[in-house]
Amino acid sequence: MNDSNITDFPKVYSALEKLAEEIHFSMPSDPYIGTLLKTLITSKPNANILELGTGIGLSLSWMIDGMDDSSKLTTLDNDPKLIKSIKEYFKNEERVTITNTDGATWIKNYTGQKFDLIFADTWPGKFYELEETLALVKPNGFYVIDDMITQSNWPVGHQQKVDQLIKTLENRKDFNLTKMNWASGIIIATKKT
Repeated sequence: MNDSNITDFPKVYSALEKLAEEIHFSMPSDPYIGTLLKTLITSKPNANILELGTGIGLSLSWMIDGMDDSSKLTTLDNDPKLIKSIKEYFKNEERVTITNTDGATWIKNYTGQKFDLIFADTWPGKFYELEETLALVKPNGFYVIDDMITQSNWPVGHQQKVDQLIKTLENRKDFNLTKMNWASGIIIATKKT
């Protein structure tokens, strides 16, 4: 098996990669997490999905490909220039709400329905407001994070944050956890009923 032989890229993916190069976006999600998210979301019909950290929209494109027609997705990022660009690529996607906001503030103030899957790809929801974020996961829902393997561009002290986050998740009794030393380092947690 060759896991790098990915054949089902979203239609908009190459345009988003080109945009990332043009604007020198240095933190794009890799296709491995994208294919995983697509697969997980496909298992959740009529899903309510949250992405924390829209970035350049690469993961978003995969998640949309996994959604059925009755699912909806909310994605947040605090960079107004990125959000403005990304909205152009997804302007015809009625199932998706793309919001420019501070993730930590949004998490603290959110009072809507819980989520079938949360992909936390930024600090809020991962290193900040973790308890509040995990409380937003429905029973049998997924909490997914990436970037758990040491990377050369991490700031000083970031490894300790990652280590503490992993330890915190390992010690939780309300989620089943799988740590994957794959792609950028992925953790999938499923909330127990």
